[in-house]
Amino acid sequence: MMDLLATAMERQLLRPLDVQFADMLTDGQPTPVQLAAALVSAGAGAGNVCLPLTELHPDSLFDGRDPALAHALWALAGLPDSAAWQQHLLASPAVSDGRETTPLVLQHQRLYLQRNWLSEVQVAAFFTENHLVDIHTDPLAIRRVLDRLFSPVDAEVDWQKVAAAVALTRRVSVISGGPGTGKTTTVAKLLAAMLLLHEGDRPLRIQLAAPTGKAAARLTESLRSVLSKLPLEEAQQRHLPREATTLHRLLGAVPDSQRLRYHQGNPLHLDVLVVDEASMVDLPMMANLVLALPVTARVIFLGDRDQLASVEAGAVLGDICRFAARGYSAQRVEELEPLTGYRLAASSEASPAVADSLCLLKKSYRFDQHSGIGIVARAVNGGDERQVRQVLQDKHDDLHCMPLAQEEDYQQMVAQCVAGYSDYLQAVSQRQDAAQVLAAFNRFRLLCALRDGPFGVAGLNARIEQALQQAGLIHRGRNPTNPWYSGRPVMIARNDALLGVFNGDIGIAMPNEAGELRVYFQLPDGQMKPVSPSRLPPHETAYAMTVHKSQGSEFDHTALVLPNGFLPVLTRELLYTAVTRARAQLSLYAEISILCRAVRTPTRRFSGLETRILSGT
Repeated sequence: MMDLLATAMERQLLRPLDVQFADMLTDGQPTPVQLAAALVSAGAGAGNVCLPLTELHPDSLFDGRDPALAHALWALAGLPDSAAWQQHLLASPAVSDGRETTPLVLQHQRLYLQRNWLSEVQVAAFFTENHLVDIHTDPLAIRRVLDRLFSPVDAEVDWQKVAAAVALTRRVSVISGGPGTGKTTTVAKLLAAMLLLHEGDRPLRIQLAAPTGKAAARLTESLRSVLSKLPLEEAQQRHLPREATTLHRLLGAVPDSQRLRYHQGNPLHLDVLVVDEASMVDLPMMANLVLALPVTARVIFLGDRDQLASVEAGAVLGDICRFAARGYSAQRVEELEPLTGYRLAASSEASPAVADSLCLLKKSYRFDQHSGIGIVARAVNGGDERQVRQVLQDKHDDLHCMPLAQEEDYQQMVAQCVAGYSDYLQAVSQRQDAAQVLAAFNRFRLLCALRDGPFGVAGLNARIEQALQQAGLIHRGRNPTNPWYSGRPVMIARNDALLGVFNGDIGIAMPNEAGELRVYFQLPDGQMKPVSPSRLPPHETAYAMTVHKSQGSEFDHTALVLPNGFLPVLTRELLYTAVTRARAQLSLYAEISILCRAVRTPTRRFSGLETRILSGT
């Protein structure tokens, strides 16, 4: 068994960690548990919370990438079906049903790493009925406040107003919507409504948070402009939050440790928490967050359920928002209609309590019906390959698709990147302040699906740097071991709480007043933080970045490059996330056949969260 697992590792179907974990659990003895342990470990690395026993089948192993090896492993395991696997796994001292502490847990026909199982149980418990209790507030007062903050009632349902009503009457709420549906406007008016309705002696302690520094800065910037226009008295305005923080900062992450300052035994000091870009929050982080919340706190999760899930295990927002399709219960409709003035349809089927705490924002205010970006985003999200082909063939001012069939096409793509980055590099050479330089840099971005190769981050960054040097826009030194030059953009790859920079943060290298090179980062409050290059944690050049890393950001002009062959990483969610990073212009560098196959390939992530919430276990 171990020889075959080692072969799978050599063929990059498993990681060394997966094989070592399987060997450790079984003391090197060849048993079916070795195969299951390696697969559940590999699945966790790919973002899966668990391994359904139904996936223990030769046609499912390694996603069908090596059928011969998969069948050889299956024959060696010798277990014909899920029932036999369950019996054999539970006979192993490394596996339990959760009542004992073991490295693996088997529940509901799903095999978990113990850590992921515990996180899923904790998150499911948080989103069950006991935590979704009503907030007892005067319905007439809520209606007056909502009518004051939102447009007059008309025939078309204002889902932003409904979302505010949902969040005002539940301690836990989830608001999901695509780009331009007004999530920021909704939450700004929601916070204003909370202040207007608040009757306590102590002002509300409101905190804003997001998974990354970029997302926190963007939330801070967008909320600041909306909040200043709300009909609030000066004293009430002072109680509105002005700065978002990262979840790591919020929870008090301890450097070089898994410990957090805030947890179940030392809860956060807040009354209201707004978490933006919740689709990026992985299962372990979500578990840490909900455990650290005071029992009386309100929490509002914002995000786009259709975007890429977190890089780590889990797709919590997507799992939770599946219940939105069920609609509101009849009792919930009776509560919401007088608060909003809109007639809402009640669900005809029984739903868990969490369904009554969800709201989907359905109308996009960013793209009109003729926008190529808007059309292709909707078509990709709906898996409509025919519509994707049609919109790419039509002429739209904001959308261009170009194949990369030849070297000349690749060079043209690099040339567009040179043009896209020229404005910010001219700002650097003109010694404009760091905030202006970063704003100029964020007007254009090249996104890709891969890390390596000519279509990945590493290869594209090297080609773009070379082209910028040839154009005279950057001036790299002759020392190949020194990558630094004025204008170099870098992305942080590891959190450094002491330094105050976090994974995903982007900075630009520029000389300070003394002529010393510093890397400038924009903090969530808008201030610029200069850091010596030698003090930075692991980082990389950031002309090109992965679609995953782009979440929480938007760019005036977004360019997406896909490889010229299909790979499993190319999914509908990846494509949708990339497309919706564009505000005004979208350039697609891809073969239409590759692009359309990605539209037909939804992401699969295995999780038991939905089942746990339905069953209450």
